[in-house]
Amino acid sequence: MLEALLTPTMDKNERLHIVNLLEGSRVPYLRGILTRSLQNAGLSFEKAYAIASAVRNNLTETQEITNSDLRTTVCSYLEENGFDQYVESYISQSIDQPQIKVITGDGAETPFSKGQLADSLEICALPREEIYKVVTAIESELWAAERPEITSKEITNRVLELLEIFAGPSVSKAYRKWVKFSHTGRPLIILIGGTNGSGKSSIGSELAHRLDIVRTQSTDMLREVMRLLAPARLVPTLHTSSFDAYTRMPSVSETYKSEEMIHGYLTQSSQVAVGVEGVLNRTCNEQVSLILEGVHLHPQIMDQIVRETNAVVVPVLLTVLRPKRLQKRLVGRGQVISSRRSSRYLENFNKIWDLQTFLISQADDYKISIINNEDEDETIRQIMLTITEKLESLSE
Repeated sequence: MLEALLTPTMDKNERLHIVNLLEGSRVPYLRGILTRSLQNAGLSFEKAYAIASAVRNNLTETQEITNSDLRTTVCSYLEENGFDQYVESYISQSIDQPQIKVITGDGAETPFSKGQLADSLEICALPREEIYKVVTAIESELWAAERPEITSKEITNRVLELLEIFAGPSVSKAYRKWVKFSHTGRPLIILIGGTNGSGKSSIGSELAHRLDIVRTQSTDMLREVMRLLAPARLVPTLHTSSFDAYTRMPSVSETYKSEEMIHGYLTQSSQVAVGVEGVLNRTCNEQVSLILEGVHLHPQIMDQIVRETNAVVVPVLLTVLRPKRLQKRLVGRGQVISSRRSSRYLENFNKIWDLQTFLISQADDYKISIINNEDEDETIRQIMLTITEKLESLSE
């Protein structure tokens, strides 16, 4: 149902505007803002975005609406389409109230944002409902105290107190480490390795959203760029899949041998590593956090990046340990993106499985975190825990 709601909206010249009678302002309707409000009410991003789009499409004949009328429209849509359990939460965090200013450590002023505070708590690896318990408690206390402004340090201290009450001292300690790290200005680099179908791209995108990391890069994209610069006749192993690179090497056996496949894979990975080095150098020079994912990030190169990079580097290897589950993922991969041929992955499944076995063994040797990606939320939670463990080790 939600997919059908994502239809084009009207021309920008006819954009719907929202009138805030309390402040006397008039601003364009932005789906992103309503999406964030609905997420704050407990909806997933996909559902929130679809609802925000549907509400906009239902107002195509309207050029201006008050914020209170818009809120009523949203509540009606939620009730009529089976999302009535989110109405109360949406209303409680969207009622017009005077803006509370947050004074940061450098004296800058920013408006208090329930959503931004919730995002900062993602590192605690708590369920979303637990996060909103803390955030809602903070917001309620601010309104009850009728304070027009508060320092970011005061908010952090209160969050730490509530985390200790709701989730225990270990979670509170993890958040304290994250806040301390965020003030250092050092970039965080998350490396996500894994074979085809392990979920690297999906997990990387979700992590970027939750941790507010704007820069992401895949090694597959780097390989595509490098292929344009290096013709197949010069670098043949760069012009095929990682599990097939060995077929472009000299003296290949007539029958498949896993050791030859691994050699071809490592050869291609070393070639892509040139592009990886460029991305990492740019990231460190600009002091910007990064999520780098791809099959070419094998544990040995991850270990080398950890040792040679000044940034805080967190490497993880995603796996799918049930063959049928991985095969299902590979089929789904082909259905979602037409250019990826699922039949080719299934035909080469033994190679992919052998490659995963090699990566797991290597990860064990280099003490790289191995995460079985059966459930996305649990995988994200495990990565968050890995990040906090890394931050903990920095202070030892």
